[in-house]
Amino acid sequence: QVQLVESGGGLVQPGGSLGLSCAVSGSIFNIYAMYWYRQAPGKQRELVARISSGGSTNYADSVKGRFTISRDNAKNTVYLQMNSLKPEDTAVYYCNIEQIPGAPFGPWGQGTQVTVSS
Repeated sequence: QVQLVESGGGLVQPGGSLGLSCAVSGSIFNIYAMYWYRQAPGKQRELVARISSGGSTNYADSVKGRFTISRDNAKNTVYLQMNSLKPEDTAVYYCNIEQIPGAPFGPWGQGTQVTVSS
């Protein structure tokens, strides 16, 4: 079983910044890609960003130019730096990993709440 522990959320004013972290532990044999998702109240969980084992990144259009995903392979940790935050970024943020390309995600962690409000 893989454990995912997200941290770093909080309340921030519009235009502010936050940095999220996700520590991965447990039954890890390989981390092919790491992901950040988010879920706003009443909405489906959506992809925010992805980073491959080689460092290639992909972002949702809504966060391009504002968010940066990175990873520390030695620490099995993925990060999300969020700048120029908007109220519509308010959501619970979750991470997950892909150990085999195309394999389904395992159980999600508890997530970390990000609230952008004045």
